[in-house]
Amino acid sequence: MTVTYTARVANARFCGFSKLLWAWKGSIYKVLYKEFLAFFAMYTAISITYSFLLRSSVVIICPLLFAGFYVTLVVNRWWNQYTSIPLPDRLMCVLSGGLQGSDERGRLLRRTMMRYASLSALLILRSVSTAVFKRFPTMDHVVEAGFMTRDERKKFEGLHSPYNKYWIPCVWFTNLAAMARCEGRIKDNHTLKLLLEELNAFRGKCSMLFHYDMISVPLVYTQVVTLAVYSFFLVCLIGRQFLDPSQGYPGHDLDLYVPIFTLLQFFFYAGWLKVAEQLINPFGEDDDDFETNWLIDRNFQVSMMAVDEMYGDLPMMERDRYWNDSNPRPPYTAATLFVLRKPSFQGSTFDMSSRPYSSIPITSSHPSALLFHPAAHSSLELCSSQPAISHNKAVSTPKPPLGGNKMSFLTVPSFSEPQRFRSVSMGSELTGS
Repeated sequence: MTVTYTARVANARFCGFSKLLWAWKGSIYKVLYKEFLAFFAMYTAISITYSFLLRSSVVIICPLLFAGFYVTLVVNRWWNQYTSIPLPDRLMCVLSGGLQGSDERGRLLRRTMMRYASLSALLILRSVSTAVFKRFPTMDHVVEAGFMTRDERKKFEGLHSPYNKYWIPCVWFTNLAAMARCEGRIKDNHTLKLLLEELNAFRGKCSMLFHYDMISVPLVYTQVVTLAVYSFFLVCLIGRQFLDPSQGYPGHDLDLYVPIFTLLQFFFYAGWLKVAEQLINPFGEDDDDFETNWLIDRNFQVSMMAVDEMYGDLPMMERDRYWNDSNPRPPYTAATLFVLRKPSFQGSTFDMSSRPYSSIPITSSHPSALLFHPAAHSSLELCSSQPAISHNKAVSTPKPPLGGNKMSFLTVPSFSEPQRFRSVSMGSELTGS
C-alpha cells in the first residue's frame, strides 16, 4: 500500500527525481490516465467537428491556481492523521520499568495492561480503516485474534452506550494500574502518575483519529474545487480549439491537432485534484494509504516483548572501551574520514577578523575609573559558572606622565603568551593566541 522511495533519493544529484517518473505504482499516471484519455478523446471529437462544421471564433480562459491551496490543506491533514496513530513505544517502556514483579502475577498484570492498550488501538483503527475492518469484520474475529477474551467481550458488550466504545479498554487499564499500586507493584505515586499520563496520551491519539474520521474537510470546499477544475477543462474543450488558418484570422496562422499545452494543464491541475482525492482519506486501500494492518502487527509484537520477555532480562554490565578515555572518539570508516578534516563549528562569529590587541591610550580625568581592580575581578568571578582561576600576577598600572592631560593605559595580554579570558555572562572561556 504505502509506496516507499526514500532510498532512491537519498542523495541529491543531477535530475535525481527523473528516476521516479518511470514508477507506476502510486504514480500520477496510474490515477489519472483514464480521465486524461477521456479528455483527449473529447477534445479530438470536438476538434474534428469544429474543423468540418464550425467556423466561429472562440475565447480562451485563464487556468485555475487556487486548487493548490486545497491540496496543501489535504496534505497537512494527511500528515497530521499519521502522527495521530497511537504507538505503544513510550507506554510499554514506562509499564516495563514501573510495574515490578517477575512472578506470574506481575507478568499477568503487565501483559494484560499492554493488551488492553493494543485492543483500544485496534478498535479505533477498525472504526476508521477499511483494510482493518476487512481483517476484523466482527468482534468474533477480534476475540479469535487474541486481543480480547470471551469474558472481556461479554463485559464489553454488556456496557451499553450509543457511542464508539474504543475507550473502554483504557479504563480497564487504569483500574489494573490502581490495583497494582495497592498491591505495591508500582512503588510510588509518581510512577503511577507517569504511567497514567502515557496512557492518556495514547488514548488521546485514538480520540484524534476518531475525530479526523468524523470531521472531514468541508464538503463545499471539495465541491467548489472539483467543479472549478472540471468545468474549466470542459470549457477548454471548445475554448482551446485552434482557429482555421484558411479563414485569415489575424494571429492564427497555425493549426495544431494535438493541444500540447492544454494537455499539460490538464495533467497538472487534474493531477492536483487526484492527489487530494488519494490523500483526503489515508485509511483506505490506495497505493499511498497507511499500512494499518502492518502497524497493528508490529505494535502488538514489540509491546508484548517489551513488557514480558525483556522484563529483567539484561545483558551483563562491563566497562566500555572508552572507560579510561576522557575524550572518546568513535572510529570512522574510510568512506567517512573526510568528516575528521572539517573544523568543529564554534559559532557564526568565531572566524570574524578582528584588530589585534594593543595598548590603546585612553584620556580620562579619573584614571581610577578605567583601571582594572583585583577586587572587582574577584566579584566578577562569582558570576561565572566556571571554576575560578587564580591570578598570581599583579596588575601593573603605569604612572601618568608629568604635565598635560593625565593618561592611563589598560593592561592587555600580549600575543606571545596565551591568555584565557572569561565571559561572565555565559561562563565560557576563550583562548587568545
